[in-house]
Amino acid sequence: MKPGNHHPEPAPEPATSTTRVWEIEESLTVPLAPEAVYPIVADVRRMKDWSPEVFAIRPRGRGFVGFNRRGPWVWFTVCRIVTADPGREFAFDVTSFGLPIARWGYRLAPAEGGAATLVTEYWIDHRRDGWRRRVAEILGLVFTGTPAARRAERNRQGMRTTLRRLRAACGGAP
Repeated sequence: MKPGNHHPEPAPEPATSTTRVWEIEESLTVPLAPEAVYPIVADVRRMKDWSPEVFAIRPRGRGFVGFNRRGPWVWFTVCRIVTADPGREFAFDVTSFGLPIARWGYRLAPAEGGAATLVTEYWIDHRRDGWRRRVAEILGLVFTGTPAARRAERNRQGMRTTLRRLRAACGGAP
């Protein structure tokens, strides 16, 4: 127990193939400087050009609505831009029916002496507490066909595709 804590700390969850992953990231270098890459990733209308799930975007104030598809499943999400730091980072929080789902973002770092950019796409699962978590996980399964415990791996696969397509859009090899 921690000092002042009257409840024992839970034992760490063993690392198994069913352990829930809450955060992931993937990186790839693109052949443009961060200042040139930023407006590309921050133009949310272009997300459909490289994401394997996004098929349409509708900008809306300080955010947008994303329309997604995977196989027979179709769903939408409401996204609010939370970080817009030109040349460094772009991120947005995703909700569905008012429930917190995740944060998606792109961190940009100079590479190859500033002539290229290391783009790191990241995802943080926000479905963490009580009844909201359970409802969000059920909705996620119904709309995406993916159980919450498998979402991180599906997102990792999608990130790899997204980053390869982004690199091609920036003039690099796909």
